[in-house]
Amino acid sequence: MTMLTTEEVKHIALLARIGLTEVETEKYRKDLSGVLDFFNELEELDLSKERIGNGIPVKENDTREDRVAEFGSLGREDILKNVPAQKDGAVKVKSVF
Repeated sequence: MTMLTTEEVKHIALLARIGLTEVETEKYRKDLSGVLDFFNELEELDLSKERIGNGIPVKENDTREDRVAEFGSLGREDILKNVPAQKDGAVKVKSVF
């Protein structure tokens, strides 16, 4: 187990802007050292072929073809009659910028 020094813990506390008593400093010295050791264990794992997350297999290059679907003039008219403003047969919206 790699143990942080008291000075390192005090420096971390200073960066986090928390005040520590001597008892708390020693407690955090042990706790933070354990956390860092755990991260060192994780670094040693070979995760090149493993998926971390929900367990759903990764799909690669799973794309669909872009297609234009015509829904006819009736559908277009129905959509455009429900918009607040239109210009040249298109929906008119407020400028974003």
